[in-house]
Amino acid sequence: MFPTDFFIFLQIILFLFITPGAPRVLIVSHTLNYTLRRSVWTAFGDISANICQGILVVFVIGTFLKNNPEILNILKWIGILYIAYLAYDTYTAKIKSIELGIKDTKSPFSFYKDGFLVAGLSPKAIIFFGTIFSSFIDFSISYIGQFIILMSTYVILDFITLMIYGLAAERVSVWLKGNPKILNTISACVLIIIAIYIAVTQSF
Repeated sequence: MFPTDFFIFLQIILFLFITPGAPRVLIVSHTLNYTLRRSVWTAFGDISANICQGILVVFVIGTFLKNNPEILNILKWIGILYIAYLAYDTYTAKIKSIELGIKDTKSPFSFYKDGFLVAGLSPKAIIFFGTIFSSFIDFSISYIGQFIILMSTYVILDFITLMIYGLAAERVSVWLKGNPKILNTISACVLIIIAIYIAVTQSF
C-alpha cells in the first residue's frame, strides 16, 4: 500500500534537505578540499547511516529512545566532538600536504566513515525517523512496503541534494584553490559553527 500523505512527506524532507546541516557542510568541506569525485563516498556514508537509522528507529528501538532521552543527549555530544575533530583535520591536513609535499592519502573508506558517523550520530535524524517519518506509516497494514517507499524516496532525494551542494562547492573551489589556507579556514570555521549550533539548540 502507498504511504499515507506521501506528498506532504515529500515536502517535509525537501525542506529538510535544502537547509544546511552537518552532512551538507561536511560534503561541501570535503569537496572544497578533495574534489567532488572523491566526496561522493561521503554521500554514500550519509545515506547508509540514514538507512540504518530508519530501520533501527522504526522497527527496533524507537520506543526505547523516546523513554531514554539521555541516550540522545550522549549521541549529540559524541557527534559534536566528531564534527570538531573534522574541523581540526580539515584545517591542518591539507596545509601539511602542500607544505611538505606529501600526497594526500585519505581513502574512500575514510570519506565514507566521515559521512556515516556525522549522519549516524545526529540525534536530529534519529528523532526525525522516530516521529515524523514513522507517522507516515500505517502499521496496521503492509507497513514494510510503505517503509521501503518512504526510505527509498528519502535516500534518493538526500543523495541528490548532497550532490547539488557538492557541485556548488566545486564551482566555488575554482576561486579558492589559489589560497589553500583560506579554503581550509573557511571549511573548518563552518564545521565549528555547526557544532556550536547543535550544542546550543538541540536538547532532549
